[in-house]
Amino acid sequence: CCNHPYLFPGVEDRSLPPLGEHLVETCGKLRLLDKLLARLKERGHRVLVFSQMTRMLDILEDFMRMRAYAYCRVDGKTPHELREESIEAFNAPGSQHFVFLLSTRAGGL
Repeated sequence: CCNHPYLFPGVEDRSLPPLGEHLVETCGKLRLLDKLLARLKERGHRVLVFSQMTRMLDILEDFMRMRAYAYCRVDGKTPHELREESIEAFNAPGSQHFVFLLSTRAGGL
């Protein structure tokens, strides 16, 4: 659970807005990722983010929504058809998807 403090039960202050800056401010790794992604997007790059923990992908999804980054996600619970659709959408010429969130346990990729 060293990836984000909100992975521990009871740490997140539920009185704060779900997609607030506290999501980034409470985690050094996410602060660094925030700066890195901003630079990569500015330079026209696209990014794959791998995580073993799907709960961390949930937090990263909140972050993607907060920053209005277009993204795809595939994890072990993603149906085969949706996996293919997500991969094709990300790889399509002119795709606007900036980030692809992947679980290392998705299997079959």
